[in-house]
Amino acid sequence: MSQVWLGGIYLKEEGGYKLVLRALHHYKKRLRNIRKSPEIKDAPMFAQVIEQEAMKSYKQADSIITKISDGLQNPESLKTIEPDVAVIEKALTCYQSDITKINSDAFYSELITDKSSAEQDLDKIKSALEKITSYC
Repeated sequence: MSQVWLGGIYLKEEGGYKLVLRALHHYKKRLRNIRKSPEIKDAPMFAQVIEQEAMKSYKQADSIITKISDGLQNPESLKTIEPDVAVIEKALTCYQSDITKINSDAFYSELITDKSSAEQDLDKIKSALEKITSYC
């Protein structure tokens, strides 16, 4: 008996797509600005490799955004997102981490322009991470 991915239900029926799309857009922005990241400044010899990997992830995030947008019109196509759950998890985790760092570094406050919306999202991310990876 095969398991059913509940993440698609979360995205479509529970409106989770809004949070996931915000997280993916943030993730793309973060990946585009990876060179300016405080973490990279401490490890300049790895910057080029990290930038190359970031561009691969950027393309994946872009593809997932398209799939989610298509899935809102055709719920069957949401099933195509299931293999991308790991990237969605990374985007949500990155968004969560960066929200918590808004006040500690200008880099993060520049990445997240709508701080009040981000603060509200922070409370929802844990639930989203659980639901996006759920099966029954």
